[in-house]
Amino acid sequence: MTLLAVGSVALDTVATPFGRREEILGGSASYFGVAASYFTEVHLVGVVGEDFPAHHIEFFHRKGIDTSGLESRGGRTFRWHGEYGADFNTARTLDTQLNVFADFAPTIREEHRRLPFVFLGNIDPDLQRSVLRQMRRPAITVCDTMNYWIERKRDSLLETLALVDVLIINDAEARQLAGEEALLRAADKIRALGPKTLVIKRGEHGALMFHGAARFGCPAFPLEHVVDPTGAGDSFAGGFCGYLAAANASDEAAMRKAVAFGTVMASFTVSEFGVERLGDLTYPEIEARYRELRRFAYFDDIE
Repeated sequence: MTLLAVGSVALDTVATPFGRREEILGGSASYFGVAASYFTEVHLVGVVGEDFPAHHIEFFHRKGIDTSGLESRGGRTFRWHGEYGADFNTARTLDTQLNVFADFAPTIREEHRRLPFVFLGNIDPDLQRSVLRQMRRPAITVCDTMNYWIERKRDSLLETLALVDVLIINDAEARQLAGEEALLRAADKIRALGPKTLVIKRGEHGALMFHGAARFGCPAFPLEHVVDPTGAGDSFAGGFCGYLAAANASDEAAMRKAVAFGTVMASFTVSEFGVERLGDLTYPEIEARYRELRRFAYFDDIE
């Protein structure tokens, strides 16, 4: 299936113990779209300013990503400036400039409204529903959100969750949304809100997936060196959705594989700054790491 991805496209300035990069390609839709492009055709919906570098658009095109839905407006592109210390699980935001993204109102082109697979990045839940209203009965809808919307627009978020098939959030967000510390109880409460499938990202501790009666845990891919965790969650979502769209499947077996592919794509992202490593991958490298992850997590049954 072909995939529509709606979210932010940004210019990031990032500092970690391993260096600093200024004004590099960032944003949830960017990481998601590049990761998903290794599996299926991606159509990107977002907004950038007149200062957005042309070479980033060229990069999207080299990855086979359709940018006809990426609106360019007068003004400056969304910017984020953050840094990480020794604890890579937490980013310290130094500056956020929404710029043209502050007034982002996704308009879905007519030729994209029948696309069968929709990913809603962690934008305002009102905007997420506006996208769904413009679509013509997609087969699968996947949603991301964040603590800001859980705190500030909970009622609107609940309306959105009642309409989507899959929700992808991190463990802190799952606890906050459900009002439960235990993730298993939190998962039950969240799925009662609407999503048939819930994926909980747990950073360096892997991911949990709840689908039907199935509970599945996947470890993070073991890495000796992490450079920049920015975009890891969005890359996970890109690998997850990209695989499902390519497989044209949403059963338990496909969901388990999708979680593993998401884990693999996130592992490549964190090994360099921004999309540096994610952008120059080959699919055989992805397959090889998938098989390595499978061997890492395998153990025999009791005889």
